[in-house]
Parts: sequence; structure tokens; C-alpha cells
Amino acid sequence: MEYINLGKSGIKISRIGLGAWQFGGDAWGPYEYGIAKEVIAKAVELGINFIDTAAVYGRGRSEEFVGRAIRELGIRDHVVIATKIPGDWHRYDDVLKAARRSRERLSVDVIDLLQLHWPACWHNVPICETMKAMERLVEDGVIRYIGVSNYPLQLLEAARSCLKKNDIVSSQNRYNLIERDAEKELLPYLQREGITFIAWSPLAKGAVTGKYSPENRPRGDLRENEPVFYLDNLREISTKLIPVVRELSIKYGKTPAQIALNWLVMHGNVVPIPGAKNAAQVVENAGAVDWRLSEEDFSRLNEASSSLTITYVTW
Repeated sequence: MEYINLGKSGIKISRIGLGAWQFGGDAWGPYEYGIAKEVIAKAVELGINFIDTAAVYGRGRSEEFVGRAIRELGIRDHVVIATKIPGDWHRYDDVLKAARRSRERLSVDVIDLLQLHWPACWHNVPICETMKAMERLVEDGVIRYIGVSNYPLQLLEAARSCLKKNDIVSSQNRYNLIERDAEKELLPYLQREGITFIAWSPLAKGAVTGKYSPENRPRGDLRENEPVFYLDNLREISTKLIPVVRELSIKYGKTPAQIALNWLVMHGNVVPIPGAKNAAQVVENAGAVDWRLSEEDFSRLNEASSSLTITYVTW
């Protein structure tokens, strides 16, 4: 496994993390605790030490699974735990309360990284009020470091300007071979400022692997209504991107998922956090590092990806 600094914190995290959204069972279907424990155990065995969860995943269920597994496996000293509080809870007192409740569910003395899951879009809470609470949590020893998630560049800059004694170490945003808007301004900024880019949905919920096609759209979970899986978008992906991914998969002896994750890792400060439904998927995710695509093949993927015309308009 490879490791990278979490921003300027000095903490080392694995180049591939473990996303724990699936543990909540609210979006991806039922998920048993025993499987979650196996997934976490396998991740740590393979050197994956960065686990990302959130308060809203199963209304705290994912945090409970993560905390229980870490406690039972005795691996607290071997993992960096990141969680998130939703944008609905960004008032000063709510931030403090939410963080302490997350800490209880995780059964830890301190949360390594607390992220603001999305901006306070509907309640108009001033960003400096929220960041003041985040700094209070650092001061009180409830959390170690501050991160944001789904923040556009301008709001990220505003959030940083509110901080007095600390800085933001990470920004978690959607980023994959299909959805690359983060490259327009956010990614260059994060690279320049030494802030880690945590890439969620790094496999575009499976769309980059070629598992789905216009004739085989996903059914039974949140992907049914995901824009990436609209018929027109799947046609674009299936004809322009997937053939290149599959060709490189054969060339490198890697799975399509490993090709797509390696492409992300090659951006320097990007740490993908794919989920895993079982231990075998953890093994596959971990195999996306400790090797690199050639610059020529990296460019081929870039070109194929850039040729896509993806639309999010539903009606």
C-alpha cells in the first residue's frame, strides 16, 4: 500500500481509502454488521487505514458499525477515522452536538477528521459561525482536523478565511473518469494549497467498469435514478470510454475498476474512497495502487473521458 499526507497534518493515509456509505443500508440495500467487520478487517490487513463514514449514513448506523468493528478488532491505533455532519446541522450549537454524538457512535476518544458534508444550503447559516464551532471542537479535543465535502471552490476559500488557528486539510468531492468538473478549478487549487482531494464515487457507482449498458441498467438501489445511468449517458460511456478501459484492463492484467482508480491516484493529491460490499471488493480496490499506468495510457483515458457528453437534465 502507498501512503500520502492528509493535507498538511502530518498524518499518513492510504492512497486508497474505504468508503462506508454502504454500511448504513439506507441507499444500497441491507448490510449486515458481520460483513462490515470483515470488510474493515480485510482493508486494514491490506494496509488501507483511511475509513470514511458520515452521520447520515443509515442515520448513524454506519458510524456504529465502523466504531464497533474497530473496537472488536483492536485496530484503533491503525486507522484514521473520518466522518461528516450534514449541512442541516451547521449552526454553532448543532455542530458541537453532532460531533459529540458521532464520537459516541464511533466509540473513540477523538475523531481524526470531521468534515462538513455539504454547505448549509437551506438554512443560511453563516459559514464563519460553522467554522468557529469546528475550531472549538479541535480546541476541546473532540476532533483532530477539519475538512469539507461538496464545497465549491469559492465557499471553500470563504471557509478557510474564517479559521483563526487551524486550516482545512481535505476536500471531499465527486470525481471519477466520467464526472470531471472538479478539474476546472477545484483540483488545481487543492494541489496548489496542499489540501488532500478525497474522491467520492470514484467508480461513478460502477459506471466506469462496464458492468452496465443501455441494455443492462441498474435496478433496485439509488442508481436507478442516477443521471450517469440515463440511457443517453450510458450509450456515450459504453461506446467511447469502456472500450479503452477494457483494453487497458487486459494490457495491465488489472480489473476495469483498478484501471479507473489508478487514473485517479495519478493526479497526485487524490485519494479515492470506493466502497466495498464484501472482502473480495476490498482486495480489488487495494490492487489499484503500487503500480502506475504509463503516461501514454493515462493520456488515452483522458482523451476518451473528455470525449463524453454527459447530461443531467431529466425532463
